[in-house]
Amino acid sequence: MKRTIKVLTIAGLMAGSLLGSALAAETKIGFVVKQPEEPWFQDEWKFADQAGKEKGFTVVKIGAEDGEKALAAIDNLGAQGAQGFIICTPDVKLGPALAAKAAANNIKMMTVDDQLVDGTGKPLGDVPHMGISASKIGEQVGQTIADQAKARGWDLKDLGVIRVSYDQLPTAKDRVDGATNVLVKDGLPQANIYNAPQDKTDTEAALNAATTVINAHPDVKHWAAIGLNDEAVLGAVRATETVGIKPNDVIGVGIGGADSAINEFKKGQPTGFFATVIISPKRHGYETASDMFDWITKNQAPAKLTQTAGQLATRDDYAKVREGLGIQ
Repeated sequence: MKRTIKVLTIAGLMAGSLLGSALAAETKIGFVVKQPEEPWFQDEWKFADQAGKEKGFTVVKIGAEDGEKALAAIDNLGAQGAQGFIICTPDVKLGPALAAKAAANNIKMMTVDDQLVDGTGKPLGDVPHMGISASKIGEQVGQTIADQAKARGWDLKDLGVIRVSYDQLPTAKDRVDGATNVLVKDGLPQANIYNAPQDKTDTEAALNAATTVINAHPDVKHWAAIGLNDEAVLGAVRATETVGIKPNDVIGVGIGGADSAINEFKKGQPTGFFATVIISPKRHGYETASDMFDWITKNQAPAKLTQTAGQLATRDDYAKVREGLGIQ
């Protein structure tokens, strides 16, 4: 009798193991991003793939540049038999529609980078989210600019700040507001902050927006640039170069640590792009995909809210900072 029980137990364990392996092998997880051409999202995909290879699931990568494509992506994933997906949506106000579409397809949803909101603008708390502490990172940007301006012997009253803005995205607004709040607290006149709205979150749009601001204020002695990401700040820096402002009169501090920022650091001579706050895409890609896999296979739901931080890097220490964050 004991032997029979033992055999049955072993058989049960083997069956459970085989079932778990089969489930892992069949698991498909979607990873939907709003700007698939940007290095940040490319890296998120890369680290999600790494998690898939290690744990045995397939990552279905989809670019969705607008709301219609985001909604269609969920139907696409449902048709492919995906059991869950991670999304960085092009429009956070699509929250209720995306949640309804996920429910209709019986597929688990998690958000990354930008948190979904409901019709009143409140975060969708029931959807697990991994985001970035936008305000804190913005404050880090602002403090870096204030400290560097003082190190150069500048009076903050002589400093003009180009606020490259994309205020329809809450993350973008929180970042630039965090930066300007610190600068004003440190003595920057509020009137010295010049808004430069961009219609897209890329370098070209930022260059065009910043050029308009700089040309309108030729009396400004020194310039600093802040924005949603490295591309926004690099666009502003390119604008200062176009009008002949010397790099020593510019302090640009980006966010993200993208390839564009690293390439700027690698240039033979320093430019107005002084630093970037590097955010590791590894957690946002690897960890969200892993969390989704555990949710699907073990019914272990991810934390409702996880916020990651960033680390300042300059041309002098960026390689060391990247290594410490697991970025090659």
